[in-house]
Amino acid sequence: MSVDSPVAAGFWRRALAGYYKFLCMLLAAMLAILIIPVTLQIVSRFTHLIPHYIWTEEMARFLFVWTIMIGSIVGVREGAHFDVDIWPRLSPKQNAALRLFSRFCLLLIAVVFLWMGIEFTEQAIYRISELAELPLWIIHIAWPIAGASWLLFLAEQIHDDFRILAGQDA
Repeated sequence: MSVDSPVAAGFWRRALAGYYKFLCMLLAAMLAILIIPVTLQIVSRFTHLIPHYIWTEEMARFLFVWTIMIGSIVGVREGAHFDVDIWPRLSPKQNAALRLFSRFCLLLIAVVFLWMGIEFTEQAIYRISELAELPLWIIHIAWPIAGASWLLFLAEQIHDDFRILAGQDA
């Protein structure tokens, strides 16, 4: 079974759609969890109802970074990230060509995120955060995961655009 066979293409599309749904659920969960440390910070800062927790700031920062990275992955999948529509009405083939240019530019950024993100994570393997004492690689690995995920979703989109340019259905 070749990679371009309908069965393989269907498998990859279903796998990427499942990964996308997982990321959307994870993004919603991260946003919901992010409310907890931020609320604790606010309540402890302006009232004496609970003690001042120092770890909440660090936890909020970690969750915020992950939320941004997962949000960027979802944005790339939806084609809503790094894409501006400024051209008048064009033919489907012309639109596909413009999207390909945009996607190849984003592809370069994804490779940089993956490559440099791996180095960034390697530097944090034996380090821990100061307050919560969490391993720092847990936050640093968000960069290469984002880069790899962008590459996966971009590959699907680039494949579709090439099919449009070839006169086939995407």
